[in-house]
Amino acid sequence: MNVSFLTVFPQLYDQFLQTSIVGRASEQGKVRFELVNYFSFCPPKQRVDAPAFGHGAGMVMRPEMVGAAIDDTENRLGKAYKLFFSPQGKKLDQYLLRSIAHEAEKAGHLMLVTSRYEGMDARVEEEYADLVVSLGDYVLMGGDLPAMVLTEGLLRLIPGVIGKAASVAHESFSGPLFDYPAYCSPVVWKNREVPEIIRSGNHAAMDAWRRDQAIRKTVIHNFEWLSSHELKPQEREEVLNVLPNHYAVLMHTQVMLPDNKVGTTSVTSMDIHDIARSGRTFGIKNYFIVTPLKDQQQVVQTLLDFWLEGGGVTYNQHRHEALKRVRMLSSFDEVLAAIEQLEGSKPIILAVESDRMVGNRITYNEQGVVWALKKPVLFLFGTGKGLSQDLVDRADFVLDPIDGLTDFNHLSVRSAVAIVFDRWLGLHYKRH
Repeated sequence: MNVSFLTVFPQLYDQFLQTSIVGRASEQGKVRFELVNYFSFCPPKQRVDAPAFGHGAGMVMRPEMVGAAIDDTENRLGKAYKLFFSPQGKKLDQYLLRSIAHEAEKAGHLMLVTSRYEGMDARVEEEYADLVVSLGDYVLMGGDLPAMVLTEGLLRLIPGVIGKAASVAHESFSGPLFDYPAYCSPVVWKNREVPEIIRSGNHAAMDAWRRDQAIRKTVIHNFEWLSSHELKPQEREEVLNVLPNHYAVLMHTQVMLPDNKVGTTSVTSMDIHDIARSGRTFGIKNYFIVTPLKDQQQVVQTLLDFWLEGGGVTYNQHRHEALKRVRMLSSFDEVLAAIEQLEGSKPIILAVESDRMVGNRITYNEQGVVWALKKPVLFLFGTGKGLSQDLVDRADFVLDPIDGLTDFNHLSVRSAVAIVFDRWLGLHYKRH
């Protein structure tokens, strides 16, 4: 396979193409590299770039120079699968890398078209690009480093370049799980000892340990990657076993009322049913309803008795299963005490408060920050106009508000709860 690099600075690649696995792939004849200098297609006394049209500073690579370099290279090496690099491109991951490898192998020629300065004239990309790739949400000085990164990842997928196929098959990002941690001698280094289990010679125990470690690393460090996969039933169970237990409480006291005073609200049967079902779907261990009002407690208990012990048990088994996790208490402190009794430790409290920028804010992509604390997690929801300041102040973290593109933000609490659970614990499949 031919790999051609179109660049302003071919000297950047001299050591890279001769070093380690990249150099070995070339020596073995598996890949033939070629460096193409844009300046070779620049007429005398002309620049490869020109000032950008419109207001603002910046130089842009001229389309006729880049186009000439592409055309000449394809005339010599054959039609190429052409990659451009831009922060606006498709984010590179292992699955995209495999797709690129497939297309490059099919074409027999991969062309990496790099830019410098403020980029290149947009018409070049429109005319030639088969794919535009981004390494991430940041900006570099040009496309040369991304081209090198992509080349290293690509060569690992070419049979024979890496010594052991298993090294590629089991590494991170080859599936939903990261790779397990690796160790070598010495056994003790800086008072850190290699785990005894992987020195035991018990292959079954070693495999189980490695599997558990891979799951834990992935859950804590990149749950977003894990949740983008369609997990098998066993994998779902393994993930649930690693996650800390999650609880939810819906407060009908210590909440803000329409007159901006702190007070109590009425419990609705719809909130009981719908939040219980959401909780069961996303693995919430218990859903607590808090009201100090005796008549409200009696209403809730009557409903629960019907679904847990009365005719509701046989009438709708799924509803029965969801409502088994509902508990009614009189105060927030009782909720904390109940969780501590079950778990042996107080929970990390995540308040859901949309109206006030208060507290230690956390996003829905930072689950690992919370889970790394190795404590149960409690979602704190309010009714009325939201939680009182006293309750918000007791939270360890305050989740970012749920927002849409409009200025209307009046979700029912059961809708908000479902969205929060899904963002924090849901599986969001991507086509890999």
